[in-house]
Amino acid sequence: MRTEKISYPKTSCACAVSLDLLGDKWSLLIIRDLFRGKSTYSEFLKQSQEGIATNILVDRLKKLLAMGIIDFRRASHDKKIKKYFLTDRGIDLYPVIYEFQRWTLKHVDFDYTDNTKNWNDLIQNTPQEEVINQYQNGYRALRLSEFGF
Repeated sequence: MRTEKISYPKTSCACAVSLDLLGDKWSLLIIRDLFRGKSTYSEFLKQSQEGIATNILVDRLKKLLAMGIIDFRRASHDKKIKKYFLTDRGIDLYPVIYEFQRWTLKHVDFDYTDNTKNWNDLIQNTPQEEVINQYQNGYRALRLSEFGF
């Protein structure tokens, strides 16, 4: 896996750079779905209630691959199927997802999905650092069991 930094060609502030690289809705939702255990194109396409278009999904997977945020292995039972996973760089994005979700729960009135209800219950009773570690370490364990590292 890559450890070198992503090269960014412009002088800019860190917030603008991160938004330029990751600020679209779909990239973060793909990362969220990987944390939730989805790993194939068809799972991203059919099991996420947000309804990503096929061309956008292909584009964002390529973009995340190019940045070293995700990678893939071919499925052993069918070499045509790519099983995507978060790299360490991708796993490091969980605190961003945590803060987006926490801000939304605090400032936006909306109908919660079951995942959001469960997550909200978790953060009400668990310190932030513990929740972040739980998700990051949980994903590392999943990656180890699925991909061997």
